[in-house]
Amino acid sequence: MQKKKDRIETKLIHAGEMEPRVLGAVSMPIFQSAMYEYSPAASYHDIPYIRLNNTPNHIVLHKKLAALENAEAAIVTASGMAAISTALLAVLSSGDHLLAQECLYGGTHDFLTKYLGSFGIAFDFIDGENPESWKRKLRPATKAIYVETISNPLMQVPDLKAVVKFARDHSLISMIDNTFATPLNFRPPEWGFDLSLHSCTKYLNGHSDIVGGAVIGRKELVEKILYKLDHLGGSMDPHACYLLHRGLKTLALRVRYQNESARKIARFLENQPAVEKVNYPGLESNPSYKRAAKLFDGFGGMISFELKGGVAAAERFMKSVKIPIIAPSLGGVETLMTRPATTSHLGMTSKDRQKLGISDSLIRLSVGIEATEDLCEDFDQALSGLK
Repeated sequence: MQKKKDRIETKLIHAGEMEPRVLGAVSMPIFQSAMYEYSPAASYHDIPYIRLNNTPNHIVLHKKLAALENAEAAIVTASGMAAISTALLAVLSSGDHLLAQECLYGGTHDFLTKYLGSFGIAFDFIDGENPESWKRKLRPATKAIYVETISNPLMQVPDLKAVVKFARDHSLISMIDNTFATPLNFRPPEWGFDLSLHSCTKYLNGHSDIVGGAVIGRKELVEKILYKLDHLGGSMDPHACYLLHRGLKTLALRVRYQNESARKIARFLENQPAVEKVNYPGLESNPSYKRAAKLFDGFGGMISFELKGGVAAAERFMKSVKIPIIAPSLGGVETLMTRPATTSHLGMTSKDRQKLGISDSLIRLSVGIEATEDLCEDFDQALSGLK
């Protein structure tokens, strides 16, 4: 009997699975083999080999991830940065020009500002929320536009519909980092984006025990990126594939809870006298709220905020909380807390961070699946110590 696979909860469990199951195994086995017997292949990229990202564990993930965002194709990579850097290098060549949202994950910002020029590729930063300004940065050599669904770490939501229209009007490839939103809350291919990128280290795996990435989108572009990836060597190993495959199955349960919990926590923080500002697109007071409400099925589990008292207050608060783990990264079942100026955005100059509004005292919170009430009580006692 064919299972219904229309809804994302069912796709997470059944899409892309091997049929028939391997020796009847309900759980996908780990195919811990670097190479495979094969018949003469049509091309180099068809030879079954781990580095070519085409072993059974890879193939199942590719099909599942494409199905989750209703896209034509997908591939997994060794890390989120492998997905981002390889995708950019595959769609851009020497002499080309890129438009990129100004507030980005620190690793992406570093890649653009420190390395893209060595490949002969130019770029300009744009204000993702001001489409009227984009045309002034457009050049004849512009080939792509790059944004984040929810910006890291300020939680801004660009005018995503305008990005797609602008890309189509000017024959650009539209690229979006969808890590913070996840396919549960936003599916870029449904809105016309050409490529959707993910750090699978975060929500897709959800258990803080692997590093991985993914590229999802139009088949011809994904294939082009795969060929570049095969030569650059950013392949995901079979055991990481297995853990990502297992983690994906609970994505809907985890992210729906994190959506709800984060919104309650953001509202709690917004009402605390010791809190200066809260960045969360699910708050009605947030400048991105109306746009996010129209685009997203949920507002995500990421919050950033600033306390009155600057860096000293932020440090005291982070030392006082009992439940959150003070660590980089995000998207896991445990609540994680960090100051981006000391972790994800440490590679940026202080001047560049300040220009974007990323203060040294900004705290980024990745809400886990602990009881929301316990987290709020913990934050309350930590904030009380600042008075």
